[in-house]
Amino acid sequence: MLDSTDTRLLAALQKDAHLTAQQLGEILNLSPSQAGRRRQRLEAEGYIEGYSARLDPVRLGLRVQGFVQVQLATHGPEQSSSFARLVRTRAEIISAWTMTGDADYLLRVFCDDLPALNSLIHNVLLPHPAVARVHSQIVMDQLKRDAPLPT
Repeated sequence: MLDSTDTRLLAALQKDAHLTAQQLGEILNLSPSQAGRRRQRLEAEGYIEGYSARLDPVRLGLRVQGFVQVQLATHGPEQSSSFARLVRTRAEIISAWTMTGDADYLLRVFCDDLPALNSLIHNVLLPHPAVARVHSQIVMDQLKRDAPLPT
């Protein structure tokens, strides 16, 4: 169970994962050692899954962001596993979800350009034997960056 200090610690780390135990202690009104132990406990208990850097896709040459909905022709465990393996092998697919509704999967992709997105769809996704239909949407502008989780 999280207490209010834990939730404040998690909120602070979502804003800046580089905070030292000293800085966390100042924010939380704890000693650096107490703040460090709390962080370690939250890591050990799985509340904190890891730390990463947020990169600028455009500066990396990834000028096209899209969402691709995939509908499978058949829904057996073998087809689902095979499609999941394909998704995990493609670097341009940065996240994937199974969905309710018309689409079975929603993929978030970043590609260098439109021909690269076209190639991903027509040369990788559609040829997969389990895939029946693909529907893509290109992001024109991102109004809100991936935000911290509410704590």
